[in-house]
Amino acid sequence: MNDGGAKVGPRAAGGPSRYVVARVEEVREGERLLVEVGGRAIGIFRIDGEFHAILQRCPHAGGPLCKGPLLEHVYADRPGEIRSDPDKKFLSCPWHGWLFDLKTGQSWWDPHQTRARRFPVNVEHGDVIADAADSGKAGPGPYVIERFPVSIESDYLVVTMRPRVGARGPTDASI
Repeated sequence: MNDGGAKVGPRAAGGPSRYVVARVEEVREGERLLVEVGGRAIGIFRIDGEFHAILQRCPHAGGPLCKGPLLEHVYADRPGEIRSDPDKKFLSCPWHGWLFDLKTGQSWWDPHQTRARRFPVNVEHGDVIADAADSGKAGPGPYVIERFPVSIESDYLVVTMRPRVGARGPTDASI
């Protein structure tokens, strides 16, 4: 498990924070990375070149949702004609098998009321992240430090989320 994530840039009062959680190459195609970000356990998935961030807690019964298998959409137009749609992926909760659409978080079993919690995740180049961090600093103080140019040559995954209200630490299923 990757713990934490470096906070990036300033946050408006009550607004979402942004966290650097991993280098892009740390999450291979078709795989997941479980991390703790802002006091929440989440899973980062890389499917068909896209990244998805899902809360590691099944809304049905609190199970470790992100540890479940990824499944293709399987359907039948009529008996005996089973098909699969490789473009539609579901995350299955390992406790009770509830299915959630990875792109939308929508529950397959209760689509009108139940969704898995998703978070925006973006790929940003290291220079952009460094610039955002620098812009969040306060004005000049009484001390001056010597600075050196830094070159960042990698892309990073950045998750955006609002802070948890009244949280004292992760209450989500074990990562």
